[in-house]
Amino acid sequence: MRYLRKTLGAIAVATGLACVGTATSGIAYAGAAQPASLYSPSALVLTVARGEAAGTATVERAVTLHCAPVPGGSHPSPAAACEELAAANGDLDRLTALPGDRPCTREWDPVTVTGDGVWQGKRVSWSATYSNTCEMRTRVAESAVLSF
Repeated sequence: MRYLRKTLGAIAVATGLACVGTATSGIAYAGAAQPASLYSPSALVLTVARGEAAGTATVERAVTLHCAPVPGGSHPSPAAACEELAAANGDLDRLTALPGDRPCTREWDPVTVTGDGVWQGKRVSWSATYSNTCEMRTRVAESAVLSF
């Protein structure tokens, strides 16, 4: 019985030390996860691809766009694109909601436009497929974000 008490006591002490070590380790690593900036991340990769579905289409063009803390990336007009995204609250559907007034042929040669990344700390995954390049250009002509 005495042996059992000593063994259980040793196990309790060892478990307590292990828990303290884990808690201390958790505190030590918590500081490493602090953000480098006060701004929520806003960064997107925008693509134009040939094909019907975002997952299988062949990418023809791609640009990066980041908006915080300052606009940048390989997008040709990052400041205008970030301003437009802010006005749309990051909703890429709002940038292509109105149909264009340019006449296009009815040929089926699908083009898919995608936007993937983070907008103000929230995950964004968007795509739109157009029947051909003419329809795509008509729908995104007024969008600084999608005109690249």
